[in-house]
This record gives sequence, structure tokens and C-alpha cells, in this order.
Amino acid sequence: MASASEDEGLHAGAILLLALGEDCAAEVFKHLSPKEVQRLGERMARLTTVAASQFEEVLARFENTVDTHRSLVSDTGAYVSNVLKLALGDDKAGLLIDRIVQGRDVSGIESLKWMDSGAIGELIRNEHPQIIASILVHLDRDHASGVLQEFDERLRNDVVLRIATLDGIQPNALKELNDVLSKVLAGGDRVRKAPLGGAKTAAEILNFLGSSVESSVLGAIRNEDADLAQRIEEQMFTFVDLLKLDNKGMQRLLREVQGDQLVTALKGAEPEMREKVFSNMSSRAAETLREDLESRGPVRLSDVETQQKEILKIAKRLSDEGEIMLGGGSDESFV
Repeated sequence: MASASEDEGLHAGAILLLALGEDCAAEVFKHLSPKEVQRLGERMARLTTVAASQFEEVLARFENTVDTHRSLVSDTGAYVSNVLKLALGDDKAGLLIDRIVQGRDVSGIESLKWMDSGAIGELIRNEHPQIIASILVHLDRDHASGVLQEFDERLRNDVVLRIATLDGIQPNALKELNDVLSKVLAGGDRVRKAPLGGAKTAAEILNFLGSSVESSVLGAIRNEDADLAQRIEEQMFTFVDLLKLDNKGMQRLLREVQGDQLVTALKGAEPEMREKVFSNMSSRAAETLREDLESRGPVRLSDVETQQKEILKIAKRLSDEGEIMLGGGSDESFV
């Protein structure tokens, strides 16, 4: 459920897009995710009038106080349809228009993107694990993770293993998937293999699962293919993900890292990461580290990556010991 602030922002965004006009609103839609397009579109389709105070606050253009409601668009359904067509093209917009404006259900993978995880899990749990894997790689990673949690442990482990070993979907397989999902996606002999799946996709999905589920899935994959399990683990948390550590966690991690190791790792780090480290050290230690970074000559990229991986191993160990909390999913509650 959206928070009050999120709902307020959604409402304001809908007012603004309705007021901007179709061409400008279409340009905005081009930069939004499918979920954002749907949420805004649904709100816009329901919004025909707006309170004067809200209108002034969102647009900040009106000088006079309006005491009554002001009609923005006479036919919001037609407006939203035109905006979506301009932004996404007729074919892509059709599915959303059916869902948002006309209230008709849509089928196939596109419709799954608007369904909750429980409903999707119930819909596909009896399909072959390879079909399930092919479906989940099309969903947002957090969405796919939610669907996985609807399965029993054996099916979940099997599906993640198949996701990790999936290097694409051939046209014939895509046609089979279309049949399972009401033939929404068009397949063809000349369609190129879609670059979906792989260790990185599996890692991104696992990042949203709780630690106990994550361990179970990785253990099952490790039994089948130890190298694959290692590749997935390496993709699950990258060096830049350490930015998600809170200050206490970063300070705990830095106590375990050797100075020379840190210098080498930071040589290839983004400025935000360096500042995160500096801000969690004493002023003297931070100044010394800055000087070491400036005086250190060129460093091989392979050396930088090696030290970053070593620091990630330390972070993972501290996380397993409960000393720090890495980003991603969690199956624990805090009070």
C-alpha cells in the first residue's frame, strides 16, 4: 500500500500531466517505468476536476484564488489514450489503454506486470519450471522475487537454477510461452534470441529474497553447479552496493579492511563511494587516505577488482555474523 506522501505525489503528478497537454505529457511518459505509467494513467483517468488549492500548488502559475473545482480535461479517457499512443506507440499503448481506460483485462506477460505476486504464483505454479523461469525473467526483479516466494522450496530452487542458466529465449520457445500466456508476445522465425536470464538476472532476483531463502536457493544451485553459484554470489552485491550501508555498518567494515587494500579498492571507485568512506573515518585518517590515493600511481583494473571482491567478502562475513546489514531483501523484522 502506498504511503500518504506517495499517494499525494501521485495525485499531484496526475494533475500536472493533465494540465501540461498531450504532447508534453507524452514526453514525460517516455521516461517512466511500466508501473509508473499504469499508476499515473489510472489516476489521470479517474481525475476530471481538481480543487483550486491543489491546482495552484502543483502548477504554481495561478495568481487568483479559485473557489470551485476546475475541470482540466473534458474527456480524460480520450486524453490518456492519446498520451499513451504518443509516448509508447499504438501497439504498446493498446494493452495499457485496455487496462486503464476501458477497464478490460489484458493477457500475457504484459498483464502479469500489473498483477500481484500471489495471483501470478497461483497462475503459473503448475507450469513446467522452465516455462516459469522464462516468464519471471520478463518481470521486474522485485516482482519476480515476490512470485518465487509463493512457491515451495523445491520449485523455487529449480526455477532460480533455470533462470541462472538461461542465456536467452529462442523464437520457438517464445512461441510456446506465448501459447501459455494467451499469445500476447509475437514470435517468429526471424526474431533474434532475446538476451534474458543468466547469473546476473538470478542474482538480481535473489537480492530481494530474505537471507534464509537466499541461502537455501544458493545451496541447491551449488550442489548442481558450484561455479555457477559462485558467479551468482559475485553478482548479488557489487562494490557500489556498499553505499547502502548505514554509517555504523560502514565504520564496522572499515575496521576489518587493511589500509593498502582500501587504497587499491578506492582507486577504481566512484566519488560517492570515496566520500562515504571518508565521512566514516576520523579527520586524520581520512586525510591520510586522501593523500595515499593521490600519491598512488596507476593501478591495474584487475588489482582494483580483486581488492574490491576481498572487501565484499569481508562485508558478507560481517553480514552473516549479524554485525552489519547489507542491502536487498530481508526476512527479519526489526523493533
